[in-house]
Amino acid sequence: MLRNLYDRVMALAAHRLAVWWLMLVSFIESSVFPIPPDVMLVPMILAKRAKAWFYAAMTTISSVLGGAAGYAIGYFFFELVGQPILEFYGKTDAFDEFASGYNAYGAWIVLFAGITPFPYKVITIASGVTGLSFPIFMLSSLVARGLRFYLVAALLYWFGPPIRSFIERRLGLVTFAFFVALFGGFLALRYI
Repeated sequence: MLRNLYDRVMALAAHRLAVWWLMLVSFIESSVFPIPPDVMLVPMILAKRAKAWFYAAMTTISSVLGGAAGYAIGYFFFELVGQPILEFYGKTDAFDEFASGYNAYGAWIVLFAGITPFPYKVITIASGVTGLSFPIFMLSSLVARGLRFYLVAALLYWFGPPIRSFIERRLGLVTFAFFVALFGGFLALRYI
């Protein structure tokens, strides 16, 4: 079933309304959809490399707006469903401790998840559930999703089709290494 869905999303990349489909996939992937927008973004950029930056911008904007929808799902439905379950099991205090820890590092968690292949939707919903500051969530999301999609666009723009298999197989590793180096740099500046 997932392969069929993947093939359908790939087919949308050639559709005459592909940009709108890309935006829709980017939006819903941030909260519920299992297929990442890269599946459409890559072939669209390869077909029209001059539009790489435009496609990256549309994907970023749609993904961040979808992230806000995921945040709302976590924020509003947790009160309706999650809170009564925690109370039933006597785990409200444990959740409060988790939320406090999550929110202390929330900007970094959103940044990490937004760049890497980790399911961004998990973080958008968790951020709403824990009540992470919405402006911090949105700023971190914008930076993370922008880095991710503009990196893909840049690689495809400059290197074209040969880089496609590298992106599809190793983008997660490259972005993870970038994040570790970035975080390490901040730690070094703080303690040196």
